[in-house]
Amino acid sequence: MTTYVITIPGTFLRPLTDDASAALVGRLRPADPQQTELGRREDLDILTTNDNGTFSVRLEVEADTSGEAEERAKRTAAAALSEAGFDEETAPLGPATVTGIDTSA
Repeated sequence: MTTYVITIPGTFLRPLTDDASAALVGRLRPADPQQTELGRREDLDILTTNDNGTFSVRLEVEADTSGEAEERAKRTAAAALSEAGFDEETAPLGPATVTGIDTSA
């Protein structure tokens, strides 16, 4: 297994409240890329939001292949968004991308 850092862009089509943000980050916290050497070195945030409603989620994922890592990350992000009260219609996700591979293990 390899540790990947995956970035997933998206757009909030309704406002992200403080409560929803806390729920989202709390659900994503176990996959925080700050736990990887790359995440610490690059100071990667698990969730970055912009004034125009766009956002990026960065997750640490263990997988055998980059494709598997991207799929796992998208499932994790979608589940966290759902718990925060968003679905595919209110916070669509873009394509997942490998933005790092942690080779420090």
